[in-house]
Amino acid sequence: METSIVGVGVGITDRFRGVVEEKAARIENLAPRAQRVDVKVTHRAYHNGRVEDETVELTVNGKGPVIRAEATDGDKFTALDLAVDKLCEQLRRAKDKRVDARNHPRGAKFEKGSGAIQGIDVQPASVDVLRAVATGEIPIVTGNEEEEGYTPVVIRTKEFHPEWMSVEEAVDRMELVGHDFFLFIDARSDHPSVVYRRKGWDYGVISLTTQAQPEELAS
Repeated sequence: METSIVGVGVGITDRFRGVVEEKAARIENLAPRAQRVDVKVTHRAYHNGRVEDETVELTVNGKGPVIRAEATDGDKFTALDLAVDKLCEQLRRAKDKRVDARNHPRGAKFEKGSGAIQGIDVQPASVDVLRAVATGEIPIVTGNEEEEGYTPVVIRTKEFHPEWMSVEEAVDRMELVGHDFFLFIDARSDHPSVVYRRKGWDYGVISLTTQAQPEELAS
């Protein structure tokens, strides 16, 4: 398995590269189909008395879905250990889930007649929640830090290309990336949807049914 290491605001030493190669062997044992692991180390220097830290992001690419994990610590070697532990735990959970599915094939089933999804805990969102998400009523605080003062809250923004898949596939992808939710386009309905983790192995699905911007907002 190939390894690629990039440093942002920090140099990458030969010692760190050697440790990454050792960790890559551990990852390859759990993900034999992986072809490359990308390692990104980011150094952040904070003001207002906050200490510096290092964030290590791991991205595993290969045959199958992309798998990611990250961790932050004052020492990049410790952050690497934490990120690898998270990644390996995600791989183990995904493997256990596949074995359980083979031994107990209960999975989610779509009933064409009724339109219901059996075998998965689906809780429809309320009308108020769907309306707030569709119309942008959910507040997002933005502003200039110098004008409004320091705040520890950081809003990270990411954009992804839409992917059409089934609910079952979205649940699998969510488990592999180690998140509590996963955005996707439902291949059955073409609606933007999100699956999220509930207690235990239960999951929920929220979908947006609005296909066009409301007239009062478009004008």
